[in-house]
Amino acid sequence: LAVLVSVVAAFAPMVQKQQRSVTQLAAMERREFLSAFTAMAGMATLAPAANAIRDYENVGYLGGGSVVDINNANVRVYLKMPGLYPSVAGKIASNGPYKSVGDIYNIPGFSKILLRGAKKYESRFVAKEPAADYVIDRINNGLYR
Repeated sequence: LAVLVSVVAAFAPMVQKQQRSVTQLAAMERREFLSAFTAMAGMATLAPAANAIRDYENVGYLGGGSVVDINNANVRVYLKMPGLYPSVAGKIASNGPYKSVGDIYNIPGFSKILLRGAKKYESRFVAKEPAADYVIDRINNGLYR
């Protein structure tokens, strides 16, 4: 039976598809394009806003001013304070986060000489909330010699 159907199908006249003119095809392509474009534009207008933090409110404490945030500032900021870099600065940067400035005096291995150096600049320190974007660079900010 299958052989008979295939033989008959081979000799049956083929039904030709209706041919369209070039202008009809171009009009269909334009419609498809415009409908796709409209759909994408509609989705773009409905997209939610990206609520990214663009400006860190405590950026002035990262070394650009006289006051330094001990939780987020890079170790090189302490170069501006003679006697702190590298020993005191390294201990402060590597033992955070701190709840208050007074917590730096509880760092293990802080000798009396190092304590004296930190005490000298204590009024220039603040302990802000640690920010992940800056804590990661406290010890090494990617500057290599």
